Amino acid sequence: MAATRRHLRTLVATAATLAIVGPLGWLWWASLVPDTYNVMDMGVVDLGGGPAMDHGMDGAQDLSTLTGPTNGEPDVAVAVTARKESIDLVDGPTVDGYTLNGTSPGPEIRATQGDLVEVTLVNESVPDGTTLHWHGVDVPNAEDGVAGVTQDAVDAGGEHVYRFVVDDVGTYWFHSHQVSHEQVRGGLFGTLVVEPRDGVATDVDVVAAVHTYDGNRTVNGAVGESWQPAEPGSPVRVRVVNTDNGPMPTWVAGAPYQVVAVDGFDLNEPSGVTDTSVLVTAGGRVDLEFTVPTDGSAVRIGAGGGGASLVVGPEGATAPAGDEPETELDLLAYGEPAPIPFELDFDRSFDYRIGRWPGFLDGRPGLWWTVNGEMFPDIPMYVVAEGDVVRMTIENTSGEVHPMHLHGHHALVLSRNGEGYTGSPLWVDSLNVEDDETYEIAFVADNPGVWMDHCHNLPHVTEGLLAHLMYDGVTTDYVVGGDADNVPE
Repeated sequence: MAATRRHLRTLVATAATLAIVGPLGWLWWASLVPDTYNVMDMGVVDLGGGPAMDHGMDGAQDLSTLTGPTNGEPDVAVAVTARKESIDLVDGPTVDGYTLNGTSPGPEIRATQGDLVEVTLVNESVPDGTTLHWHGVDVPNAEDGVAGVTQDAVDAGGEHVYRFVVDDVGTYWFHSHQVSHEQVRGGLFGTLVVEPRDGVATDVDVVAAVHTYDGNRTVNGAVGESWQPAEPGSPVRVRVVNTDNGPMPTWVAGAPYQVVAVDGFDLNEPSGVTDTSVLVTAGGRVDLEFTVPTDGSAVRIGAGGGGASLVVGPEGATAPAGDEPETELDLLAYGEPAPIPFELDFDRSFDYRIGRWPGFLDGRPGLWWTVNGEMFPDIPMYVVAEGDVVRMTIENTSGEVHPMHLHGHHALVLSRNGEGYTGSPLWVDSLNVEDDETYEIAFVADNPGVWMDHCHNLPHVTEGLLAHLMYDGVTTDYVVGGDADNVPE
């Protein structure tokens, strides 16, 4: 009898173990990602309520044909050499990282609207390979610079040429999209400014690229104060670029200012503000305009704390200390309404619901990001047809803020938490979505290709917070992994 009871206990324990281990084993197995894969074969197709289409169909156009102009002399030609090396921060320490042409930030590229830009990337010594992604520039898909999706990573000793026409005036930047969570953090980035055909309208026009190197917050690679000379009474435009992984407030101390552009797009009839900050999400840009005081003082542009700022004014002038204001500007209620270029009659409507759940990511147990309740690789593949008007609802219940970046398109922000915008139309390519926030955005699918749509807190991408926007009839032969060891995240 005792032996029978022991046998029953053994059977019950075994069954209980199998009941727990079996499902865990299946979840572990289902989470595994192949060493080499094509993004066209991943995820879950989402047609957004529109007509059915073939996903990755035979005979589709390969995105490698979706290039910029292949002939003609460029109006702007730049060669950049990528290196893994130490960086001497201005007024700061020497840190290990990556450079373009020996500096970080890399070279500032200036072009005029309509210019053909040609950039030759030479990888001298970045061991994992590298690329250049043109953040916020709606380039043709083959020029987007995403390893494993739109090109192979450029190995050390290799080079790659990007050619595209800059149609939109504005402030943009470029950075690696190969092992990007490491290379961008390490300094492999630069800025791109597209000026109007009739020139800039201010006496001083300067970029303030904010980046944190090993805990050192910098503006244009300088720790502490950076100076930009300007005469009293001069109108000034400062183009603030947040190249870090998290949101950053910026503000102007010492003069009233206007926010004249966000993510490269002008705001309509912006008003003057004082004692107010404006949030710049990770990857985002805001353009600020003000006039240098005529009393000989200078103006300070705050860069999210950490002691870094840009001071604009006469040499040797004093600027206010400029602590961060308590009030934050609401861009959805700033400026004046204006017409938008398309009707809000949607062909497709998508959900991008961000959560966080315990589970397995490529066999690793942990607490991972989810999209629409699923973990990578079961990610949405949002499929559109060229010409579709698209609505996307982005909901964040994950417990953290996420700066969401859609490649190849600018989107109109329709609402936040159900409340529509009352100010200027706000066009973004990088959207700050706080925990427990829901945004509706809209865009026209007018740039065929295969595009990443991901969080620009780049370590979050390595933890599965990404999806893709795919056009009907377009495919890619590039693979993640493979001989080029492509690692887009």
